[in-house]
Amino acid sequence: MKSADHSEISQTEVSDGNQPQRRIRADALRNEDAILEAAKTVFKTAGVDAPVREIAAKAGVGIGTLYRRYPNRSDLVAAVFRREVDACAAQAAQLAAALPPEEALVAWLKHYTDFIGTKRGLAAALHSGDPAFDGLPGYFRENFEPALKSLLDAAAEAGQVRGDIAAYDLLRAIGNLTVASGENAAAHTASMVGLLIDGLRFGAAEPPKGA
Repeated sequence: MKSADHSEISQTEVSDGNQPQRRIRADALRNEDAILEAAKTVFKTAGVDAPVREIAAKAGVGIGTLYRRYPNRSDLVAAVFRREVDACAAQAAQLAAALPPEEALVAWLKHYTDFIGTKRGLAAALHSGDPAFDGLPGYFRENFEPALKSLLDAAAEAGQVRGDIAAYDLLRAIGNLTVASGENAAAHTASMVGLLIDGLRFGAAEPPKGA
């Protein structure tokens, strides 16, 4: 597939006022989105050390296009992680708008569990000392903690879960549960997260009458 690189814009296209700049930006955004989506898919199946050429081919861009945007592998990994954090965190508000509080909370916790469980090799990357990853733990908390807190608060107010659980503690607990390995790792993690969710329901306070 031919790359939609800005270098392919013809000289006649760049003679029409501001249109070339808009075209370049649109092409660049499409390329970036394609690269990040391809990297997400490849990282999920092959880990963060997958060949960069495989990612470029899946995105339908040239290897030079990929390297211009992400000169180092760590830059690409960090960009994919941020994009996925954004999408996962945004699910909290979407679920809260569509489901009752407890159902929204449970659905998001399962979504978050899947998110963490598919990040093969990410933990090692985050602890590699590469400066590209320095801001990621903070980015994680800044996005996930308020997203989960809003769901917990709503479910606690409805009397469906206990109200004394800190969002960050729950995020860490699920992260610890996803380290299981082996053939039945996913099933084991799902079972343990289910028990954790049952524990959230234990001791829930009754909502005020008339609420």
